[in-house]
Amino acid sequence: MEDLPEELRTPPVSLVSLVGLSEFHPTISSFLHSKQPPINSLGLADFSNVSFVARKLKDPLSSATAPPAGFLKRDWLSKRRTRVPSVVAALFSADQVSGDPTQWLKVCTDLETLKSVISGRNIKLVVVVVQPTVSDDVSEDQITALRKRAEIDPKCLMLLVQNGPAELKQSLVRLGNLFAELAIAYYREEGRRIKIRIEKKNFNFAESHVRYCFKAAVYAEFRRDWAEALRFYEDAYFALHEMIGTSTRLPPIQRLIEIKAVAEQLHFKVSTLLLHGGKVVEAITWFWRHIACYEKLTGVPEAAFLHWDWMSKQYLVVAELLETSSVAIPTAVPLPLSTSERPITEWEFQPAHYYQLAASCLREKRGAFEVSQSVLQNPEYHAEVLAVENSADSVVPSLYVGQSTWLVENGEAYATRPLTDLEYLAYAVSEGKRYQDSYEIVALLTKSCGLYSNLKAQRMASYSSHQMAREHFVVGDLGKAKDLFDGIAGLYRQEGWQTLLWEILGYLRDCSRKLGLLKDYVEYSLEMASLPITSGNHPDSLGLKDQYGPAGPPSLSMKETVHEEISSILKGEPTLKLSGDQSWISLTEDQPLHLEIDLVSPLRTVFLASVAFHDQSVKPGTPTFLTLSLISCLPHPFDVEQLEIQFNQPACNFVKNLEKQSIATQGQELRVENVPSMTLVPYKWVRLTYDIIPAQSGKLECVSVLARISKYFTICFRAESPASMEGQPLWKFEDRIEVLPTKDPTLSSIGQKVIQVEDPDPLVDLVLSSAGPALVGEIYPVSVLVITKGHRVCSGELKINLVDPRGALITPRDVESFSSENHDVELIGISVSSELKEPLPNSEVTENKSPNVENVRKVQQSFGLLSVPFLDVGESWSCRLDIKWHRPKSVTLYVSLGYSPNSWESTAQKVNVHKSLQIEGSVAIAISHQFIMPFRKDLLLLSRIRQDTSSSGHLTTLALNEKNILLVTAKSCSEVPLQLTSASLQMDDKDGETCILGHACSPDHVLVSNCSDPMSSELVLMPGEEFKWIFSVCPLKEVMGMPMGTLSIGWRRKSQSMESESCSAMEIVSKQKLPYVNVEKAVVVVHLDCPPYAILGVPFSFSLRIENQTALVQEIQYSLLETPSFLISGSHSDAVFVLPNSEQVLAYTLLPLFSGHQQLPQIIVTSERYSARLQTSASSARLFVFPSNPQFQLGSVSKKGNASES
Repeated sequence: MEDLPEELRTPPVSLVSLVGLSEFHPTISSFLHSKQPPINSLGLADFSNVSFVARKLKDPLSSATAPPAGFLKRDWLSKRRTRVPSVVAALFSADQVSGDPTQWLKVCTDLETLKSVISGRNIKLVVVVVQPTVSDDVSEDQITALRKRAEIDPKCLMLLVQNGPAELKQSLVRLGNLFAELAIAYYREEGRRIKIRIEKKNFNFAESHVRYCFKAAVYAEFRRDWAEALRFYEDAYFALHEMIGTSTRLPPIQRLIEIKAVAEQLHFKVSTLLLHGGKVVEAITWFWRHIACYEKLTGVPEAAFLHWDWMSKQYLVVAELLETSSVAIPTAVPLPLSTSERPITEWEFQPAHYYQLAASCLREKRGAFEVSQSVLQNPEYHAEVLAVENSADSVVPSLYVGQSTWLVENGEAYATRPLTDLEYLAYAVSEGKRYQDSYEIVALLTKSCGLYSNLKAQRMASYSSHQMAREHFVVGDLGKAKDLFDGIAGLYRQEGWQTLLWEILGYLRDCSRKLGLLKDYVEYSLEMASLPITSGNHPDSLGLKDQYGPAGPPSLSMKETVHEEISSILKGEPTLKLSGDQSWISLTEDQPLHLEIDLVSPLRTVFLASVAFHDQSVKPGTPTFLTLSLISCLPHPFDVEQLEIQFNQPACNFVKNLEKQSIATQGQELRVENVPSMTLVPYKWVRLTYDIIPAQSGKLECVSVLARISKYFTICFRAESPASMEGQPLWKFEDRIEVLPTKDPTLSSIGQKVIQVEDPDPLVDLVLSSAGPALVGEIYPVSVLVITKGHRVCSGELKINLVDPRGALITPRDVESFSSENHDVELIGISVSSELKEPLPNSEVTENKSPNVENVRKVQQSFGLLSVPFLDVGESWSCRLDIKWHRPKSVTLYVSLGYSPNSWESTAQKVNVHKSLQIEGSVAIAISHQFIMPFRKDLLLLSRIRQDTSSSGHLTTLALNEKNILLVTAKSCSEVPLQLTSASLQMDDKDGETCILGHACSPDHVLVSNCSDPMSSELVLMPGEEFKWIFSVCPLKEVMGMPMGTLSIGWRRKSQSMESESCSAMEIVSKQKLPYVNVEKAVVVVHLDCPPYAILGVPFSFSLRIENQTALVQEIQYSLLETPSFLISGSHSDAVFVLPNSEQVLAYTLLPLFSGHQQLPQIIVTSERYSARLQTSASSARLFVFPSNPQFQLGSVSKKGNASES
């Protein structure tokens, strides 16, 4: 598209000319450029320069007697855009208009000069008067005189205010609107004049019809009338097409070149307007109509390359238009999209398709160009051709589109003369030699391949790559060609396109031969000979060798030829000739050839090896059968001299030789068998069955089959299982009977190339023993006992793994980056000795040759590895694993013993014994706590009044300077008895300034004098039992969020068995951090005073003390709820006032009426100031009533108390 002139590639823009006052030109021009649509400006600094547009052109409507010299003038459109304005604006300053008579005379003279220049041209005239400010108005009389002198309408005289941004912008807007209106009027009138001539057909020559339609379309584009422009461009195109066989103005070659050049420009304008209007389908249809009109107009054969060059440009232009168009190109189109002329496929909407076609035309041009060169080499044309080649620079474009002329120097002047067809052809050939079409072809195909790849159209992209590779092959760039052909061949193999693959492999063979790559040449040749081509004639009789590349068309005879050629090479015969010299390539003993055929190799179509074991598992030393199946897809039988079957256990390898061959194996003692013949017949399985005796346990796999074809050539087949063998895409559509690799269909469907060799039965026992469930915090021992019964233990190795319930095994590499705190369960050590000693640390221990302590190799958090000493039959050995639980969790302990019964070598057959033990880790003691107010004392705290009882998460509030009771409960959660050893509460406030801890006691013990209880007596908690401690807490400071410290309870396992003796000897401390509490002073304290018991029928005193701890008088409302168990004497309901920092006592006398536990009367106390109510709890308001006066034995109680206190 860059070959087309710029004025053709961009839409026309109106042109106005500014004359005079050049200092204002940049301001006006920049504003006009910013308009939509923009307006171009032509600035003339002075009126003396108006001669630039003064040249009067010939009237296009005047009748002409001479025929036109061409269709379109080359610079006509450029002049309309750059030199012929539609509007001329004369700029004068206000001083010039309203100045002295001399200035006025100068203004009038300039106007007359300007009017004389544009007379007869229909150019619009505008006069602009520039004044500094709005107040500096020119008088009305002067304005009228100026307008009459210019002979213009009132609207064509404008005032432009210079100073003031707002006034200047407003003036520019009015001026721009006037320019746009007058420009449209000018182009409309010019177009109307042309259209009248077209309608009346007032012309004598068909060339004028094409020219007038082109001009009318251009003037319509100036007006943005796209529909009219499209109609006239189409009329010009069809009028031009009618002149193909009638015009005789130029010689035949140049006449056709001119018509195609003009048609190219008209087609470009039509396509651009259609795409601009969003008519993609119409644009594609128009293009193919354009191609249908001209694709067969090749002209004379010696000038056919010019036609193909022109065709390539057409495809390139439409590709670039579609790629750069802002209109959305449909990605999915119904196939085919019907039109009136031809169906449109979805690929014709993609630019990549046209880039590909452009490259194809350039390839055609290259062939035709060679024909033209051969014609010009005729001695008859030698003089003319030589003259043109020596003066090729003298051939220049003519004044008309599509024409060329010869520039002749005539003294100091130059003249032109027309070219003959022979001269033009010689000039075109000389110009063609300067360009390398191959580079342009590669560039077009590269772009096509990239666009197809973006569309995920892999097949179309591969076709472009195929054409690109052929182009590299033609120019001799064999390395790039081979790389591209290799990539394409992969897709063709996958798709099963055998004909295309044949062509690609032919190119690859030729590239490898010319590059001297013998191995690649052999591989490509073998693959070609194995393609499923079973019929076809000889390529010479078809005449299609050039179409299918160096290999010619695919046929059975060609396959056989390739096979015979490659067989000669593999036998060592010098049959491969290098390109460019007479040297030959052959295989030698010093440079043998070795090929590998794996699961993804393309040579799987040549040879295939299937291996199937008859059994799925076998014991070591027990024979099993293996069937080896080989097949060849070559056209002739293939002889094999030696087969070596290789396993992952080298001891099972064996060799099969021909009886007449004596081929020694290299450095290995292998089992060798001789057979009379080993020939691979085409498309028939060769089945061989052997017995295998595995010696080692584990996986036994047939890895590969090494076939020696000759002493110079070997092939290594990767063995495949018949059950998992994939089909070959190249053969899946062929009409042939599928033959199973083995005779047994079951073996073909389930046979595998792998067999599991089971471990020999171990004659060693591995015993794991533990002391029941594990408890968090204790070191839990597990005993491992190894007892030999029928095997000796040599090179023994013990592996220990701790696995979580999800089955995730933690390896040493995973745990090295973590600390022990990140593990729920940890293996902390291993003790190995005849007598158990201290556990070894959690680290690597170097080898120790002591007979008692063995070599512990590695101990990690979840993994352990240690060696086991030599054990003879009947001996035993044990070790102890120490495991610690940091958090409750269930784990599985896996212990594996690997040993050799008879050998100390590291490669000896190993026997493995596996044992596992499920261990449940649980919490031993659950610790809970509770804060309790003193007995028969109720406190009114303001925070409890404001606190929302429905919300949760609030801190506990304690009363300041009051003894609060902390009740600690320890509950046994284990399945074994626990012995409690100590209990303590450590405060975070070490200075004791915020809180005082009182005595600690338990329901079964007397008070002690500190905050810890050593529990000298043996205290055992059975499963599910609880034990409680009582601490008194007296806060000394009123603070928010006071730390209460940490509870610590010491315990040990109480067990009667010997296995848990080590567990019970260790004391474990369970800790629980108490939550923070708020400390607040109580505003009202209510004390309930009554005797500890009562006697039936004996009255006693009952009082309620109300203590006011504030500096304000408290009004207290109280009410007493009667109970049938007592007669009550005293006020039941009243109000009292309690003075600040004082107390009020409410006294009552009660007479018990019933014996036993009785409910005392409840008293409800309400503080009016805080609207809060206190009510004695039901538990504190109970009293035991004896039926008579009891008799207590105070002596025994005192003695028991003294004994307890001691």
